[in-house]
Amino acid sequence: MPSPRSAEDILATELKEIYSAERQLMRTIPKLSKRIQHPQLKDMLDARKQQAEMLIEELDGAFDEMEITKARPKNVAAEGLLEDINQHLEEIQDDRLLEPVLVAGIQKLEHYCIAAWGTARSMGKLLDEERVIKSMERVLDEGKELDEQLTRLAEEELNPMMIEEAERQEGGGRRKSSGKGGEGGRAG
Repeated sequence: MPSPRSAEDILATELKEIYSAERQLMRTIPKLSKRIQHPQLKDMLDARKQQAEMLIEELDGAFDEMEITKARPKNVAAEGLLEDINQHLEEIQDDRLLEPVLVAGIQKLEHYCIAAWGTARSMGKLLDEERVIKSMERVLDEGKELDEQLTRLAEEELNPMMIEEAERQEGGGRRKSSGKGGEGGRAG
């Protein structure tokens, strides 16, 4: 990819990277859904897949409007985050452990996307690209809401279930922590 020579080139690169990340995520979600047991988490992933589909359509329109070529390099940052999630899918067989770890991985990817969407929105404002601004503001709101929902689900259901099951298996030998551990909804 040639080096950017203008603010427009930087925005085009950001949008292409977002497009690639969304396409990669859309291909990964069905694989995740097969392993997830919690119905609310499945619903969240289905909604995120629909969000990705809508954003891809909007980006196609923005590319046409901005006369940006359709050639899109693979987003290696998103690829790495998704590879981490896939590795957990392969390695973790215990569902009570898998779902909290998947939530953590999904949140990592969502935080990356939120940063990318915010950058694209800011560049869109700078260049007065209304279609980009509108799309990025919508996905920013939806992404932040999903992140909050994932955190609540992890903190209120998935993480406690993981600990409670471990305590049952150990015969109640573990002492519960009174504080909230970790960052956000992450399991570890």
